[in-house]
Order: sequence, then structure tokens, then C-alpha cells
Amino acid sequence: MTTLTLQIPDSLGEYKHDTIRFIAAKLYESGKLSLGQAAEMANLSKRTFADLLSDYNVSLLNYPVSEISRDAGRI
Repeated sequence: MTTLTLQIPDSLGEYKHDTIRFIAAKLYESGKLSLGQAAEMANLSKRTFADLLSDYNVSLLNYPVSEISRDAGRI
């Protein structure tokens, strides 16, 4: 895993873990990371990370409606 140094405002200093979890959740939401990768980035188990996704308005089911419709048409 690559290390990235990120400068954040001092006001977020005490929320370091929340900031990392938020970024991981949004990268998961955008499809850039798998659930396992995002959980690892947040230093959480997959189950715990999946449970907190709703805190960031991110759905566990990362499956676009267009793909659901397309796949349903194949059945």
C-alpha cells in the first residue's frame, strides 16, 4: 500500500479517523476501491466498514441502476 501525506485543516485534526473513513467510503462509492480495499484503508474489518457506510450516505450495494436494468434484461 502506498502512503499519502494529506494536509488537513487543524480543525479536523481530532477527526483524523473520520476523515480517512470518509475518503475511503467515497472511493468505494465511486468504484475506485472494493469494499475490502476501502475497509483496509480505514483500518476496519469489512463488516464494520460496511456498517458505517450509511454514516456517509454511501450505499453498500454499489451497483448502478443502469447495470441492474441491463442485467435483469439478460435473465
